[in-house]
Amino acid sequence: QVQLVESGGGLVQAGDSLRLSCAASGRTFRAYAMGWFRQAPGNEREFVAAISWSSGIRYYADSVKGRFTISRDNAKNTVYLQMNSLKPEDTAIYYCAADRTNPTGTTISEYDYWGQGTQVTVSS
Repeated sequence: QVQLVESGGGLVQAGDSLRLSCAASGRTFRAYAMGWFRQAPGNEREFVAAISWSSGIRYYADSVKGRFTISRDNAKNTVYLQMNSLKPEDTAIYYCAADRTNPTGTTISEYDYWGQGTQVTVSS
C-alpha cells in the first residue's frame, strides 16, 4: 500500500512557474513508476507526465512537452513536477499516481494508487 500526498499548487499568472511535489509513504517507493495527471472542470482526467523507477524513462503529454519536467528523489520518497511557462489551459487539479507493475504508464488504468490532488490555477 502506498499513500500519496501532493503539494505545491496555487494561483499564478500566465508565464509563471510552479513546482508540485508528491510525497509517498512506504519503503517500496523506488520500485514504482510514478505519474502526474490533471483534471480540469468538465473534462476527463488526462495524462501529464510519467517517470520510471530509475528516472531512465520519462514521458510527457504533447501539451506540456518542453515546459514541464518530471523528476524523482527515491531517497526522499518524492516525485516532482516542475511547471514552467504556465498557461491558463494548465488550470486543473493535479494528481500524482503510483504504478507497481509497469515500467512507466500513460493511462489511468495502469496506476494503482492516487493522491487527493492539488489545485493549480493560472490566470491570464
